[in-house]
Amino acid sequence: MKTLILTITLLFTGLLFSQNTTAITSMQPDVEFENILVKKLDTDSNSTSFVIWIKKGVKSHKHETHSEIIYVVEGSGLMTIGDQSFDIKPGDYFRIPKNTFHSLKVSPNNTMKVLSVQSPEFLGKDRVFKEDMKK
Repeated sequence: MKTLILTITLLFTGLLFSQNTTAITSMQPDVEFENILVKKLDTDSNSTSFVIWIKKGVKSHKHETHSEIIYVVEGSGLMTIGDQSFDIKPGDYFRIPKNTFHSLKVSPNNTMKVLSVQSPEFLGKDRVFKEDMKK
């Protein structure tokens, strides 16, 4: 009886405290989209994780209060961070410091999929587009 209770307790504890696993490489968009589709994976006060699909590009913008880490899962394009531009492809990893303008131009016919981790938690309130600053 003690063994049964111990087994049930360990099983319940394992289920209660286990982490979610997501197979990002096999994730596909679940809706049609014109240019950008964002799917939130996880969030807490320290960071927010997204899978983002981009068909054409991302306009130049910055985040005033958080940094962003990008891992390219699929696709290729030209990334610009500050004054530097570089080609990106699957397997590339880079960091975008807070308050730094960045943009992306996706290679033609080549939808890009990235893992984006933004820290601290992304609440959608600190994004500033460069074009809006000129107005």
